[in-house]
Amino acid sequence: MYKLYISIKKEVLQLINDKVGLLIMFAMPLLLVVIITLIQDSTFKLVKENKISMLVVNRDAGAQGKKLTEMLAHSGMFTITTDSTIAKASIKSELLKQNRNVALYIPENFSDNLRQKASEIGTLFLTDLGVKDSASKSKPVKLTAIDFFHDPVLQDNYCYSIIGVVQSYLQLIENNLMVENMYTEMGDGKTPASLKNVLSQNQVAITKTAATNANFDIMPNATQHNVPAWTVFAMFFMVVSLGSNIVAERNNGSFIRLKTMPTNFWMVLSSKMGVYLFAAILQVVLIFSVGKWLFPLIKLTPLTLPNDLMGLSTVVLLSGLAAVSYALLVGSLAKTQEQANGFGAVSIIIFAALGGIWVPVFVMPGYLKTISQFSPLYWCLEGFYTVFLKGGSWNELLKVALFLLSFTGACLLVVFGSLKRSKII
Repeated sequence: MYKLYISIKKEVLQLINDKVGLLIMFAMPLLLVVIITLIQDSTFKLVKENKISMLVVNRDAGAQGKKLTEMLAHSGMFTITTDSTIAKASIKSELLKQNRNVALYIPENFSDNLRQKASEIGTLFLTDLGVKDSASKSKPVKLTAIDFFHDPVLQDNYCYSIIGVVQSYLQLIENNLMVENMYTEMGDGKTPASLKNVLSQNQVAITKTAATNANFDIMPNATQHNVPAWTVFAMFFMVVSLGSNIVAERNNGSFIRLKTMPTNFWMVLSSKMGVYLFAAILQVVLIFSVGKWLFPLIKLTPLTLPNDLMGLSTVVLLSGLAAVSYALLVGSLAKTQEQANGFGAVSIIIFAALGGIWVPVFVMPGYLKTISQFSPLYWCLEGFYTVFLKGGSWNELLKVALFLLSFTGACLLVVFGSLKRSKII
């Protein structure tokens, strides 16, 4: 027991004296979590809370162009600026000059064109019903397009969302015009106000619910996604500290001196695993505490911990073991500290990219989705998401546990083979 105590003490002192390693393991992940969550939180709120600045160039002399502009303004999603004097060719430069996100160009014949199309559809409808006699076929009316301009930095998904909003209001205008035309064709005069109200309110509500097995409502947000993801990244980045330490001990003869002492090398290796596993758990506690208590102070959504703390503890333990074993693997195979640092850091970045830390796996091509499942960070993140966002059961964690345990075992076997081949054990 005394030998184990001395071995653990040596590893703790070595870790504490590694100032750069401690910064990489603790300070860097905290900055990443805070900065990236701030950025993504602002992105998530772009359409939901922050208003999108829109320049509307309405060249339409009729009422429908003005009506569309008013509907967009009343939607609460846009900050509308109107200027009918801008030429179509100058809209792109004006959009950038005025620092607007998007711009709409409503052409001169917009209202007339909509009325002609509504008249065509209404006439066909009444003819099919037998209310109106068949008329000679005329050339179908083609609707004039509205031009949509956007800042080149605005991503396509936001552009399509904005276009969808504009199209929904256009559809409402077109339906109202069609009904008005049908009443006019039937000689009933104006459309009843009650019918107009029904048409304007005839929208099916869509209720958004997160699919989860938890007993409480979980609201996925930037915090719930980023804190677990970058915690996993931080745990695996200990490879820079632990991997280089193993190389240094091997190159300076520490391992050879250990063979001359009455001790077991596996006890030394176990001490390393225990100390760095404890460091990994400290990383989790620190980053989760920042998400829980610091985030509200900087106007971010606080981290909501899952009810299943046993499941969370299991995922933390398995992820920590996987991270430590991979660091041992890199340290045992690398010949120099530069190799350990370079290969270890780059490999973790690749694992993170494939594992969904930066970009969600579901948006990747099919072959990358398959490759991503070989990344240990993918399974660590899947375990955290299962307990954090899905309220998953132990059965759902079984696949995660099996992969991470298999990965840990495989890494340790390679470590044993490498050290055996080097005649260190």
